[in-house]
Amino acid sequence: MVDISQNSATTTLARRNKRVALMAAATVAGMVGLAYASVPLYQLFCQVTGYGGTTQVASESPKGAIAREMTVRFDSNVAHDLNWTVSPASSITDSIGLVNTVNYVATNHSDRPITGTATFNVSPERAGIYFNKIECFCFTEQTLQPGETVEMPIVFFVDPELDENRELHTIKEITLSYTFYASDNGGS
Repeated sequence: MVDISQNSATTTLARRNKRVALMAAATVAGMVGLAYASVPLYQLFCQVTGYGGTTQVASESPKGAIAREMTVRFDSNVAHDLNWTVSPASSITDSIGLVNTVNYVATNHSDRPITGTATFNVSPERAGIYFNKIECFCFTEQTLQPGETVEMPIVFFVDPELDENRELHTIKEITLSYTFYASDNGGS
């Protein structure tokens, strides 16, 4: 009789251990899945809310212009491993809601083709949700041949709804900043 109760206890303990092991494995798998999904989910969150100065993407300016003007400054930074110079566009002041086109100018100073990409943000961060890009070089990788200089256009507008946000009534200037990096393929 003692053998039967010991056998039963051993079987119950083995089932519990198996259940704990499966729960631990499922937790680890879930954490790995969330780690891989966190970047696209965070990017989606930033695009929807404008968090962190993330701009919006639009096909046109649907609301038209309003009387309030906004100055838009442009900035560029280049990672040390990318042998490019990038000159930002000159600042512009225009009515909110008007579509504008500006160009950044990039030059490859190396003796080989280099592919680069850009990340961007807007400051003040609260204005990011109102900054809409219709066309932007930041949507694709750029390959510059040795010594090549290219103009990279940005077509954008500031959404007139910015004027309805009381927290942004004192904002007179928005800065669009790009940081350029060598892409993973290194120009190949």
